[in-house]
Parts: sequence; structure tokens; C-alpha cells
Amino acid sequence: MSKKIAVVGDPSFTTGFRLAGVDEFREVREGDKPSELDDAVEDVLENTDVGIVVMHQSDLSHLSRGVREDVETSVEPTVVTLGGEGEGQLREKIKQAIGIDLME
Repeated sequence: MSKKIAVVGDPSFTTGFRLAGVDEFREVREGDKPSELDDAVEDVLENTDVGIVVMHQSDLSHLSRGVREDVETSVEPTVVTLGGEGEGQLREKIKQAIGIDLME
């Protein structure tokens, strides 16, 4: 069974993924309450059909401590953050998910 990619974030962040064909997303506007972002992230983390969650790096700072820890330690689904410092984490996430470093 193939797993889906889910995108969580502001509509301006999710739009490009929609155009690319990603159909699993949770939109949380920048002015929304932090709890709405927590709820959206928890929802996709609990979805067994999702294999990869894509978020913007800056959204991590808006998560509650517990949800942020869930994001940082999640193996399946694997959470990938884009923008800012998060792009360097992709290698570490892949290593964590499969147990080896493909770049060595």
C-alpha cells in the first residue's frame, strides 16, 4: 500500500504542493491560534495513510512542546521541514527513517 504525502501550513505554503498533485493537506493560517496548528499536525501524524508530512521550518516554533517532540521523533510518518534551517534536516530524517546514511 502506498503512503500519502501530507502538507501542513499556511495556504501560501500548501498551494504549490496542491498544484503538484498532493491532495492531503491541513491549512492553518498565520493568524490562527497555535492550538489549531497543533491539532492539524496531530491529525496528520495519526493518519495511517500518511508516510511523509511536509511543513515549513518556521511553523515548528509555533507548536506546543509535546507536539514538537512528536514531530522531531516521528519515524512514520517522517516529518520534513522546508525553508530556513530545516532543509539540512532532510538527510538526518532519512537516516533516522531507514537506519543508514545514504550519503556516506
